[in-house]
Amino acid sequence: MTLSSIWGIVTKVIDICVVWYLVYFLLKNLKNNIKMVLIFKGIIIIIVLKIFSNVLNLNTLGMLLEYVIAWGPLALIVIFQPEIRTVLEQLGRSQLLGRHKVLNNSEIDLIVTEIMEANEYLRKNKFGALIAIERDVSLQEYIEPATKIYADISAPLLESLFYKNSSLHDGGVIIQGTKITCAGCVFRTSLDNKLSKSLGTRHRAALGLSEESDAIVIVVSEETGKMSIATSGTMHYNLGVEEFKKMLYRELRPKKDTFYAAEERGEE
Repeated sequence: MTLSSIWGIVTKVIDICVVWYLVYFLLKNLKNNIKMVLIFKGIIIIIVLKIFSNVLNLNTLGMLLEYVIAWGPLALIVIFQPEIRTVLEQLGRSQLLGRHKVLNNSEIDLIVTEIMEANEYLRKNKFGALIAIERDVSLQEYIEPATKIYADISAPLLESLFYKNSSLHDGGVIIQGTKITCAGCVFRTSLDNKLSKSLGTRHRAALGLSEESDAIVIVVSEETGKMSIATSGTMHYNLGVEEFKKMLYRELRPKKDTFYAAEERGEE
């Protein structure tokens, strides 16, 4: 085997890997981004109509669709410029193989213990809270304009940040590892029209952040004191204390540990 043939194989493998990652990234964002789903559906409908017009010789419809196909990409760039920018920013923030903050068991116990203690105080006193735990996708765009904290996570600190008389209580808190990085964050709210109108701004902001990142977003309702967790564009609403604790543990564990745990349960 010559050097040129080896290099040819290497370039083909690199080519396949790059295409695989782009397809994976596209599908991941289609799943978590409502507007991208709508764009994708629109493209599929146009393609189906074009095939339909060609089969039935619908010349007028076919001509109109040709104009749409020719100028459609430019129109999409203009109309959906904010969404395209968000996706490109997310691609820039994400590393190729991810940068999941692997926490050991004692760190996970610390995070869960402090959040549970703070939530118990907050929900009993009907103080609203919005807490985001960063994972693979960086939340730097929200951290930069927020009030920096850079302190070890603790229940008293979380309680004081969300105390009603605090100037930061209306915003969100971001946790990186075992540190409270910042407070007073303003997250983009979800645009999902199917959301219940009873959900407040905090829940919509939590869901919006979970749609555009892989963060674990915790919400304590100011009106009802109910606890919820948003992940991967899904709101797990009104969780009981034990249910909330189990889910938080599950989401904080490294993915490989979760996989092994599932294998062990299957063997039992």
